[in-house]
Amino acid sequence: MTLRLRPRPKPTTPLPQTVLIGGSAGSVEALGQILPMLPEHFAAAVVVVVHLPADSASLLVDIFAPRVNLTVQEVHDKVQLLAGNIYFAPPDYHVLVEADGTLALSRDAPVHFCRPAIDVLFETAADALGARAIGVVLTGANEDGAAGLAYLARTGATTLIQDPKDASMPTMPDAALSLSRVDRVLPAAQIGLALADIVQGKADALR
Repeated sequence: MTLRLRPRPKPTTPLPQTVLIGGSAGSVEALGQILPMLPEHFAAAVVVVVHLPADSASLLVDIFAPRVNLTVQEVHDKVQLLAGNIYFAPPDYHVLVEADGTLALSRDAPVHFCRPAIDVLFETAADALGARAIGVVLTGANEDGAAGLAYLARTGATTLIQDPKDASMPTMPDAALSLSRVDRVLPAAQIGLALADIVQGKADALR
């Protein structure tokens, strides 16, 4: 399913390079291998969508704040994207990247039965950030994120996928692989270092 949102104005000022990460079943464990590898002065923002029960509070900030080098927070409406920050989507809200570099919350209909949906994050990020976006699809048991990652790729974004053989649930990375031009397919343990190299502009980061 491909979500198509209304056309939005292009940004008038440069927005930070931004890593968009989406995952479902097994992804908290994968994030536990990825996020602590991001260095203290990571020159990009990070936005994470994990499928969580709508009626439960998220513990992701509490889980990751003591384990990572960056500032961790749950997304609130109109929060500004800033490099060196990790933003987790709250339960039961889509997260949209706006053209002015803020994040917005929405309770529009679920996508792939999910809210927050990875496709919503990726497709709005593609419109707002273009080549300044880096999309990452992790383990999960449905196809959310596949269409969004393909849209990111078409706008010049960098794309990474967790190796399906490394995933607790390979459905999500397999679906993304079937639709996208993918720059790197890696086990979770190598994704954090790859992101650090890409953001630092190391020439061999995508070989």
